[in-house]
Amino acid sequence: QVHLKESGGGSVQAGGSVRLSCTHSGAPMSDYCMSWFRRTPGKRREEVAFIDRAGQTTYVDSVKGRFTISRDNAESSLALQMNSLRPEDTAVYYCAAGRVCLFGEDYVNYWGQGTRVSVSA
Repeated sequence: QVHLKESGGGSVQAGGSVRLSCTHSGAPMSDYCMSWFRRTPGKRREEVAFIDRAGQTTYVDSVKGRFTISRDNAESSLALQMNSLRPEDTAVYYCAAGRVCLFGEDYVNYWGQGTRVSVSA
């Protein structure tokens, strides 16, 4: 059973930066593709960044050039560096792991509990 735990959320002003971290335990992280999702009230959970086992990344258009996903398999950790934050980035952010390496919520096997990021104008 894989356990994921996020940290690093908080409040920041627009234009600022936040770095989220996720620890992965229970199985080798190298076996999984990893993602960051976010959910805002009244909206579906949205995948914002994906990284496969080889380190190839995919981003949703709204965060390209501002967010960077990275992984450290040796440390069993995943990160999301978020720069130039906007109020619309306010959400609960979730770490996710999947054995099938495809972009999309259907391919997630494990979820973290989420960490909140609030961006004020």
